[in-house]
Amino acid sequence: MLPFWIALQFLSSLPVRLPGMPAPEQMGRSLLCYPLVGLLFGGLLWGLDVVLDGSPLLLHAALLLSAWVLLSGALHLDGLADSADAWLGGFGDRERTLLIMKDPRSGPIAVVTLVLVLLLKFCALLALIERDQAVLLLLAPLIGRAALLALFLCTPYVRAGGLGQALADHLPRRSARLVLVACVGACGLLAGLNGLWAVLVAAVAFIALRQLMMRRLGGTTGDTAGALLELVELTVLLALVL
Repeated sequence: MLPFWIALQFLSSLPVRLPGMPAPEQMGRSLLCYPLVGLLFGGLLWGLDVVLDGSPLLLHAALLLSAWVLLSGALHLDGLADSADAWLGGFGDRERTLLIMKDPRSGPIAVVTLVLVLLLKFCALLALIERDQAVLLLLAPLIGRAALLALFLCTPYVRAGGLGQALADHLPRRSARLVLVACVGACGLLAGLNGLWAVLVAAVAFIALRQLMMRRLGGTTGDTAGALLELVELTVLLALVL
């Protein structure tokens, strides 16, 4: 259970306390639990949707989105903002891109990117509520965090000595592949063809985003991993409503 609690502490704002500093091996194994954390998030959002049933639609969608952001502590949105600034301001240069991502300040490109992503998520949530398909909320957080597992499985981590390096170095690779296969099966069981369609679209988005990272950086960072999660989640939501 410790790897799950490590994953939950790292990926969420929920009040989780660990007995001490986890060993690097435990950190690596915690990656295997990322999809489970996503499924927990999806379940909490679905439960909130049930509680909000009958409330005004716009408020309903806004509260769901707010809860979604709060659950993760906006961790991945921060990565998306830093990546957006760095990708434009880096002018194609690897070292400049990495340097900008370390700057805690957010520029106008970061702000515009966050506004657009949150606006699209809000509209997609609104469409799911209107169609009474909120059960599909289970899919986006699950697939998004499975994408993080896949990213660390197949992509070098470019900041030596960081937390991500420990995750990548100690990830049990055979178990990771089995977990990803299980995630595909879970999506099929939860939503049938809709679930498999969401996985397919997410896989296309994942490949495209990973290719961008490899071309610019030669791998991933914590910020680009967060950006990938947010964009994969958005892609899944859009695929389910379009």
